[in-house]
Amino acid sequence: MNTRKNKLKAKKTGVTIISPLSPIKTTKVYDTYWKFAVLRQEAFFNRIDNKGYPWSQDSIINTYRFTNVYRAADRVSQYLIRNVIYAPEFSESPKEVLFRILLFKLFNKIDTWELICSHITQPTFEHFNFNEYNEILNDAFVAGETIYSAAYIMPSAKSAFGYLRKHSNHLKLIELMLNSDIDKKLSDARNMQSAFEIIKSFPGLGNFLAYQLLIDINYSTIINFSESEFVVPGPGALGGISKCFTDTAGLNEKEIIKLVTDRQELEFERLGLSFKSLWGRKLQLIDCQNLFCEVDKYSRVRHPEITGKSKRIRIKQKYVINSKPIDYWFPPKWNLNNKVVSDLEYQNQ
Repeated sequence: MNTRKNKLKAKKTGVTIISPLSPIKTTKVYDTYWKFAVLRQEAFFNRIDNKGYPWSQDSIINTYRFTNVYRAADRVSQYLIRNVIYAPEFSESPKEVLFRILLFKLFNKIDTWELICSHITQPTFEHFNFNEYNEILNDAFVAGETIYSAAYIMPSAKSAFGYLRKHSNHLKLIELMLNSDIDKKLSDARNMQSAFEIIKSFPGLGNFLAYQLLIDINYSTIINFSESEFVVPGPGALGGISKCFTDTAGLNEKEIIKLVTDRQELEFERLGLSFKSLWGRKLQLIDCQNLFCEVDKYSRVRHPEITGKSKRIRIKQKYVINSKPIDYWFPPKWNLNNKVVSDLEYQNQ
């Protein structure tokens, strides 16, 4: 079925045809999904270009906190890539790189990593001592410091390790994973899904957390899979998908994410939108998955009448400007960093 026939049929039936094979019924949130991507990415580049706040013409984006369109461009991901994975002062051995990723990401908080590094200059698994790390985090916990990020909830894994405090169990989880030679198992994984299953096999790591860790590990050289090879939709993405579609024509949520990822250029063109990619890198499955999560939040204000399967009606986190600049740098295997440097130098001339 060609594009002209699709449009004609859509006009007659009111159904938006987004696949040559299946008529999928969308809501207006589906178009908002693509418009939000453009607006949020525009705000990202406006800030990089040192344009004054507000960085968006959209009041919702200026008021509430939304992640970047590209997951790797978020502040925490940028810190992980540059300061944890690829920092020149650290060992490049796969086991040590994986140790640092797990130690950082199970807490997912820059302050917690820097707290540990203030006591242990170069954290390594070779010299890992559970009691030493546990004492550092215990002291912070007793002092009322927040150890974990609020981005998502980390299960305690208490049933597996038996410690009262969550951070103690997670330190034991790291110890278990590295002692199980997970670095070698991941390196030997044939595909992204196999690597996902390896991570998920450990206590306290369900589908969502295992997938998030997989993406973080894939920033390193331990594994090297395409971010558009495999996806696991999180709870927020499921809510966003339910708001975008009233009928998916039998496609499951993974297939929907794959479909929109494949159709991104067609959809931007259909809506007359100009999307500025990440220095030539198209949206990947992880990015489109995240966008469904963010449009679930965004539509609570933009389209409050469309609830989908989500029970939340408010956006909890307001946007607060972080004045600390980010020196953007991506996994070298993506071949983006020369483009980033060249673009930023041009902007600063």
